[in-house]
Amino acid sequence: MTQRTDTPPAWDERTQLVTFLDYARDTARAKCEGVSAEDARKAPLPSSPLMTMCGLISHVRWVEHYWFDVVFLGEELAGPLAEATDDDPDPEMRTAVDIPLSQLLAEYEEQSARYRRLVSDHELNATAKRPIRDGRHVDLRWVLLHLIEETSRHNGHLDVVRELVDGRTGA
Repeated sequence: MTQRTDTPPAWDERTQLVTFLDYARDTARAKCEGVSAEDARKAPLPSSPLMTMCGLISHVRWVEHYWFDVVFLGEELAGPLAEATDDDPDPEMRTAVDIPLSQLLAEYEEQSARYRRLVSDHELNATAKRPIRDGRHVDLRWVLLHLIEETSRHNGHLDVVRELVDGRTGA
């Protein structure tokens, strides 16, 4: 069972932000515990055919790639996000049904560990290399806050999908 806490071991700003992002990540993993491979690929919402547990885990993983690697570090877009088009804006969700949930979760955890190191190596005021849509350059603090919000919002989606596919609630 995934152990999680939203209580930081110290009260400085960085520790609080990292603790809350890890809590949101751990919550996403906890919502996936014990789901069958078949249920992890089910899209129970007729108007949202990409909203599967696999798709959501893939999405939060690739969203972190976008904000940390592409926006903050200025690297090139990689993986399924590089294939996004106006007609297929979320290829990371579409292609995820072909990848076992256990692999998606392992990749997400491996990437999370790398981003923890990235965050510890940079000042919260460090400015992103690439601008956001409005042309401004956000700082690392903003990226962390954005990812806490984004991951927490998708945890709500995971909650609904999980209840619809196998009746499990909570986590």
